Amino acid sequence: MHHLLPDMFSLPIPLLEKILRSILVYIALVVLLRLFGKRELAQLNPFDLVVLLTLSNTVQNAIIGDDTSVAGGVIGAMTLLVTNYLVVRFLFRHRRLDQLFAGRPSQLMEGGKVDKRELAREMLTVSELEIVAQRQGFDSLQEADSCVLEPGGTFVFRRKGPSSDEQQHSAVTARLDAIMSELHALRERVEARG
Repeated sequence: MHHLLPDMFSLPIPLLEKILRSILVYIALVVLLRLFGKRELAQLNPFDLVVLLTLSNTVQNAIIGDDTSVAGGVIGAMTLLVTNYLVVRFLFRHRRLDQLFAGRPSQLMEGGKVDKRELAREMLTVSELEIVAQRQGFDSLQEADSCVLEPGGTFVFRRKGPSSDEQQHSAVTARLDAIMSELHALRERVEARG
């Protein structure tokens, strides 16, 4: 029992090597995800999800090496989190670099029409786009005016015609106008009697 704690926290590889391994794997993953496109980030189908899940297991040994200690795992995790924090903070302060590195949005639909060439470039099918639209509250793509796939993998749909908020605002405004008209008519009747 007295050997348990030292075994859990002793590092079989040097600390600097552990940190450098984590940073190199972080950089490699960011570059690979950027090269393979926004689809991997959007997690559209089971195949993409399996790739993302197994990706972490695949690079695990590159990060930890022969180290199975708790300390090694914590150091690797901390290095990844700190590296990500620093990269995100740096890119936040340098917007042009962020836009250059992140890429540009892809206009998948415009004016209610699907751009099949842009879908093919992003390796998406119309049925996959339909599924994403349904997840966002659309019954079908016919209800959408436009769709943009953001560099981070987010789909942004815009509905044809006014949105439900705009419709509700119009209904409330119309009701208030009707109430004001009734009040005005009532005031005129009261003044006519008096």
